[in-house]
Amino acid sequence: MQFEKATFTYLQDLQKNNNRDWFAEHKPTYTKAQKNAKDVFAAIHSKLQMHDEIEKSKMMRIYRDVRFSNDKTPYKAHFANSYSRLGATLRGGYFLRIRPGESFLAGGFWEPSKDDLFRIRKEIEQDASEIKAILEAEDYKKHFGGAYESFEELKTAPRGFDKEHPDVDLLRKKGFIASKSFTDEQVLSENFIDEVDKSYKALRPFFNLFSDILTTNLNGEPLV
Repeated sequence: MQFEKATFTYLQDLQKNNNRDWFAEHKPTYTKAQKNAKDVFAAIHSKLQMHDEIEKSKMMRIYRDVRFSNDKTPYKAHFANSYSRLGATLRGGYFLRIRPGESFLAGGFWEPSKDDLFRIRKEIEQDASEIKAILEAEDYKKHFGGAYESFEELKTAPRGFDKEHPDVDLLRKKGFIASKSFTDEQVLSENFIDEVDKSYKALRPFFNLFSDILTTNLNGEPLV
């Protein structure tokens, strides 16, 4: 099981012809490409279930919501899938997007709730050593470069936190994401599913620690 060249060709053509008439005319080609992507995403799901507990796997719709966007192109020229971990005790989620020239996977906490973000920040304020140890771990650095990304960061420490805190760079984050890019050649290779799974496995210490943080108070007492 792997991504087919025809799937990539379709997405490349869609990038150049992102309109409803072209999409309708090439609907059979879209259906084949969509099935190929679904099959690969399902195979990745099966791999994940061997070492994690996934509550939900969801393939994103190709139709764009253009109501509040300046970009009025009606379709996403990519295929993407999310994998949500199980319940209140296993936090975090996995993501994969396939787009010619811009494919990547990610995992972590994209937009944590206000309460979850505050709890993570309190952990950082008290002792960030375990969080930073994840960043310095060999496997994490190999796959994700030893950093957390965030969709948005504050310019200074959040309200109520010390602006001079030694880990203010972590306190300023509004999310905690690990991501990894893939070339088209890598995506189309026979071992791509295995490479994705290896990257997801490298996230487990990150997920395990943050799940522990978000299900306990600062004294380590369970909340769930």
